[in-house]
Amino acid sequence: MYKVIGATKTRAMRVMWMLEELGQPYDHLPCAPRSNEAKQYNPSGKIPALVDGDDVLTDSVAIMQYLADKHGALTAPPGTAARAHQDALTFWLIDEMDAILWAAAKHSFVFPQEQRVPEIKDSLKAEFARSAAILSDRLDGPFLMGEEVTIPDLLATHCINWSIGAGFARVDDKLGNWAKSMRDRPAFKAAATREG
Repeated sequence: MYKVIGATKTRAMRVMWMLEELGQPYDHLPCAPRSNEAKQYNPSGKIPALVDGDDVLTDSVAIMQYLADKHGALTAPPGTAARAHQDALTFWLIDEMDAILWAAAKHSFVFPQEQRVPEIKDSLKAEFARSAAILSDRLDGPFLMGEEVTIPDLLATHCINWSIGAGFARVDDKLGNWAKSMRDRPAFKAAATREG
């Protein structure tokens, strides 16, 4: 059985949601980043980590793609143009949404007070809004890659949720309603209600 390391209110939620979508059972060790528990699985203390047998995998997106490939779901097949398009969107989401949110978090509570530059957050919020508008324009179906839910859907929804919690401006109605429909999925609800 898989074991997910990391608190639900972190990027570990992405992995938990993925496992729920795949119908795979898992144990969950909720712990904070850089905690002693987290460092047992990743020397840097970063979460999430996924234990699969003797393997410990790190990085939420790498874990999600591993699980999708292993179980043959929520992804286009490797070596196809569809997969390259999916990967391009995944990497874009990491660069243009996740990285912005992470930079804002670092300047809000991660960095020591003397290293924070609060003034940067206005620029980050504006950049996130531009990215959200681009994503909204791209949305032309029930899911980002078309008719089937894939990794980018989970990743984008997680980033939109994170932006709300971080006090960023709301995304437009089209993207907001889509994200709500993703949060209404039984797998999302199952992952979100786990302790930790």
